[in-house]
Amino acid sequence: MIFEGSEKKAEIIVKDGLNLLEIPDTFWAQLVEKAKATILSSVKNEKLKAFLLSESSLFVWEDRMLIITCGQTTLIQAIDFFTSEYGKDSIKQLIFQRKNEYFSHMQHSTFMDDIKLLENKFDGTAFRFGNIDDHHNYIYFLDREYTPSVDDHTFELLMYEISCEARKLLTDENVTKEQIRDLLKLDEILPGFELDDFVFNPYGYSLNAIKDDNYFTCHITPQEECPYISFETDIDMKEIAGVLIDAMEPISYDFIEFCPNQDGNCGLNVNPGEYKAKTQVESYLKCGYIMYFSHFYKLRTNRLTPYKLL
Repeated sequence: MIFEGSEKKAEIIVKDGLNLLEIPDTFWAQLVEKAKATILSSVKNEKLKAFLLSESSLFVWEDRMLIITCGQTTLIQAIDFFTSEYGKDSIKQLIFQRKNEYFSHMQHSTFMDDIKLLENKFDGTAFRFGNIDDHHNYIYFLDREYTPSVDDHTFELLMYEISCEARKLLTDENVTKEQIRDLLKLDEILPGFELDDFVFNPYGYSLNAIKDDNYFTCHITPQEECPYISFETDIDMKEIAGVLIDAMEPISYDFIEFCPNQDGNCGLNVNPGEYKAKTQVESYLKCGYIMYFSHFYKLRTNRLTPYKLL
């Protein structure tokens, strides 16, 4: 079964006077529907709402929203819906990302198609981080002054070709949430977080976790034809990346970090062990962040067998 695990991501930061936590959940259901997804469940506290979607996740704070979608979703339509409902002048900053996809021919639009739609309402800047013929990540942001808070960090860890042992567990039709939580050592890396997760049929797993205003999300596409695992969080990924990599033993992974310009200390600052850095890109963005993108890999120790198509 082919599934595009590679995700699209949008963060919208709103101006004072608009409290997103006061918006009813019916609006968020409509927004998610525009992206061709549905809400499966949700958890919330005083500072944050987290919606688990049929294709990834939506998080809502008082001053911002973050939506991540995979598969054949049309995330750009959800952004357009928000802008149409609340107006472009309500938006302080908008950051839109897409990574290179396994099955780009199956998508409804390309990154360039998406930003052409955004440019009908906004003025922005777009970059590609990484080489076009290798792992890379696209980003678009508005040409508007924005200064993130000094603790506004975001980390993304994207894995490819996980170990046979991990894949065997994750593709077992009887696998449980508890088994996957144990595999990821969630009790160890997320103490005190409220968890909301879902095991898909026949394969796949999604998790949202929240604590105060912090979030952690995980999405797993384990099948051999299109293996992909993503983690994203605003807690220090440098502290937990090793645990997750050891659990999954991927052949390669991408690591992305956004840190405020005032910080000046961006990038994966842990020992990659047997992994080698193939690509590293770092740049200050005019939206107030330093963005760091890297791709790490390890040499295969065995020969692959061909995958039968017909």
